[in-house]
Amino acid sequence: MSKKIIKTAFCLSLIMAAAAFGQDEAAAEVADNVQKTTLWTLIRQGGWAMWPLGLMSMGMVYFIVQNFLGLREKVLLRPDLIPEFIQLMKDKKIVDAHSLCKENETLFTYVFAAGLERCSEKREINFGKVKEAIEEASTEEITSYMKPIDYLSIIGATAPMLGLLGTVSGMIKAFQTIGSTGMGKPELLAGNIGEALVTTATGLVIAIPAMLFYYYFRNSFIKSTATLGRNIGGLLDTLETGELPLGFENAGE
Repeated sequence: MSKKIIKTAFCLSLIMAAAAFGQDEAAAEVADNVQKTTLWTLIRQGGWAMWPLGLMSMGMVYFIVQNFLGLREKVLLRPDLIPEFIQLMKDKKIVDAHSLCKENETLFTYVFAAGLERCSEKREINFGKVKEAIEEASTEEITSYMKPIDYLSIIGATAPMLGLLGTVSGMIKAFQTIGSTGMGKPELLAGNIGEALVTTATGLVIAIPAMLFYYYFRNSFIKSTATLGRNIGGLLDTLETGELPLGFENAGE
């Protein structure tokens, strides 16, 4: 009786060892396949939708870099020139101030130059027309600077929809595969489903940073435009009264 028990236990141990060995081989094969999955493999698996999504990703990087370089406050507002402009406005040297604007073209100097063009050193200044010219120029410039920011919003809104379109395309192919071959070839079905999932993930990976940077740049630019209005308003007050307005004592520092 004891010998039969020993033989039975020995057989069971052999069976369990064989099963465990088979599971280890299967796990090793899966791990090997996972390790062989590269970025290029995923791009190829995503199908046609990966090409426009790739262009969107490159456009997103380009506009992020462009906005980082072009929307810095020291580039837009040139605070280093404020003390010089204040002195010119106190001395009513409108021509010199206009020349300084033309030598340093940026958002602040372009808008301020548009207002100075309505001024004259020989006759009384109509500040109503000056402010009207400044408003027109600021609207034009703000629209121009907002375009690269808005492009990030367009990419952020379009990329998920394009990824979803790729998902629908992959699922259609999956159902066509089921209809033509049945469930006998799961590797074909897995490829179609993989296409659907990869395009969805890629669209989200592009859209999330695009929208985050869009709101960051938009809020930063709104703050800069508010500072622009305050600075120009102070300079016009100095031109009108010949006195330094409060809050400009440490301008440019």
